[in-house]
Amino acid sequence: MWILVAFIFGFIAKQITLPPLVGYLIAGFLLHASGVTPEPTLEMLADLGITLMLFTIGLKIDFRQLMRPQLWSGTFIHMSGWMILLLPLIILCTTTLSHSLFDLSLSQSAIIAFAFSFSSTVCVIKILEDNAELKSKHGDLAVGVLIWQDIAAVLFLFFATGKSPSLWAFSLLGLWFLRPLLKRMMASSGHGELIPLYGFLLALGGPELFELVDMKGDLGALVMGMLLAGLPKSNELYKSLMSFKDLFLICFFLSIGFTALPTLEMWLVALGLTILLPIKLLLFFFVFNAVGLRLRTSFLSALLLANYSEFGLIVASLSVDQNWLSHEWLVIIALSTTHSMVFSSIIYKFAHRIYANKKDAFSRFERPCDTSQQTFLPIKDKEVLIVGMGRVGKGAYHEAERDLPGKICGVELDPKRAQGFKEQGINIICGDGDDIEFWEQAPLSDIKLIMLALPSVNEMKNIIYQLKHTSYSGKISVIAQYEDQQKELMGLGADIAFNYYAEVGTGFAEESIHLLKGQ
Repeated sequence: MWILVAFIFGFIAKQITLPPLVGYLIAGFLLHASGVTPEPTLEMLADLGITLMLFTIGLKIDFRQLMRPQLWSGTFIHMSGWMILLLPLIILCTTTLSHSLFDLSLSQSAIIAFAFSFSSTVCVIKILEDNAELKSKHGDLAVGVLIWQDIAAVLFLFFATGKSPSLWAFSLLGLWFLRPLLKRMMASSGHGELIPLYGFLLALGGPELFELVDMKGDLGALVMGMLLAGLPKSNELYKSLMSFKDLFLICFFLSIGFTALPTLEMWLVALGLTILLPIKLLLFFFVFNAVGLRLRTSFLSALLLANYSEFGLIVASLSVDQNWLSHEWLVIIALSTTHSMVFSSIIYKFAHRIYANKKDAFSRFERPCDTSQQTFLPIKDKEVLIVGMGRVGKGAYHEAERDLPGKICGVELDPKRAQGFKEQGINIICGDGDDIEFWEQAPLSDIKLIMLALPSVNEMKNIIYQLKHTSYSGKISVIAQYEDQQKELMGLGADIAFNYYAEVGTGFAEESIHLLKGQ
C-alpha cells in the first residue's frame, strides 16, 4: 500500500518539477491521516537508509578538510547564534501566549532551540547528489558542517542519557590498522554483486561494533566509510550503493509523516518556525562570510543548510522519553522539518541562477578570503574547454588533442584529480563550471567550443544558463543519457547534444571496423 502511495505522490511531484522527496513527505502524512498503520519493515528500512547514507558520506570525506578551523568554528558559532536568536522568541511566546503548548520552562525552551539548530543531513545530501555537487566547495562545506553537527548531537545524547562509552571504546582506534586489509578485500571483490554486498557488510557492521562499546551506532557507519575514503575502488563502491540508499531513504521520508497527527495549533506553530528559515539562512551566510569563505560558497552552503533536521527529531524524541518535553513538540518539530525540506528542495533549484543574477548585490559583503578557495585560473591560447574530466571527458580530451594539439584544456572540480591529470601531462585547470565568477574571469573571447561532459543534467543546465549571461559567443556541446534530456538541453541553448550510449556504440563499431580493415 505505502509503496503505491509513495510512487504516486513522488511521481506527481516530479511532473510539476518538484523533487520527489516532497511527494514522499506529503504521502507519509496523508497515509497517517487515512488511518494506515506503518508496517514494522518501514522503520527498519528507514534506519537502513540512514545508515547507508552515513556510510556513503564517509566514503567522500577528507579528514584533513574536516579539521579546517572554518568548518568547526563556523558550525558552533552558528548553532550558538541560532539558539541565542530563537530562545528569546520561545520565551516571549511562553510569557504572552496562554496556550498549553507554550507552558515551557527555560530548560525546555533551550532544548527546543537546540533541536532546531541542526540542519537535515538527509535533505542536504539528497540535493547535492541530485545536482552532482557533493565534491564542490559548497558541498564539502555543507557536509563538513553536518558532520560537526552530528558530533554535537552525539555529545547531547551522551550527557542526556548519562550513558558513557565503555573502556573498550579505545579499541576502536585499532580499526585504522585494518585499512590495508579492507583495501585488499575491496580490490578482490570484482565488479559484480560482491561490491555492494561488501558495502552492506561494513555499513551494518560498523554500527554493531560501536554499539558493543556503548557508542552511537550511526557514528560507526560514518567511520567505516571514512576508513575506505580515497581508496581506488571507493568510488565504485559508492555508486553501487546509491540506488539502495535512495530507495531506503524513501521509507525515512514516509516515516516522518507517521510521527503523530497534528492539530491546527501544531500546524500554525510549525508554520511560524518555518517562516524563520530565511533568518537561519542569513545567519549561516554571515557566519561563513565572517570566517573568510567566498561569497558564492557562503551563499550556496547557507541555502543548503537552511532547514531543520532529523537529528532535531532524535533530540526531541529522547527529551519526550525523559519527560523533558511534551509529545506535542515532537509533532511540531516533525512538521517543521517537513516544511523545511520542502523549502530547501524547491529553492535550491534556482540557487545558481539567483547568485548569477544578484551577484552585484552580494558583492557589497565581499571580504578578504582564503586564496586556496580561488578555483579559477587564466586560460591562455586555448580554443576548446572540456568541463568535467571523468571517463567521457578524459576520452574526449585525448581525441580532441589529436586534431587540435595544444588547444584543448580540461576543467576539473576536484583539486586532487586535477593534480593527478597534470602529472599525466594533461592540460587542465581546477575550476567549478557552476561558478559564474569562473566564466567571468575566463577569456571566453578566445574559446570557440565548450564541451560539457558532466553526469548531472541540472549542472549542465546551470552552466548553459550562465554562459548565456556572459560574453561567450562560441558553441556548446553536451552529453545526455536519454532522448528527453537531449531535447531539454538543446532547448536551453546547447548547439549539439550527444546521446551517451549511442556514441559509445558508434565509437565501438568504428574502432572495431578499423581493426578489421587493418588486418
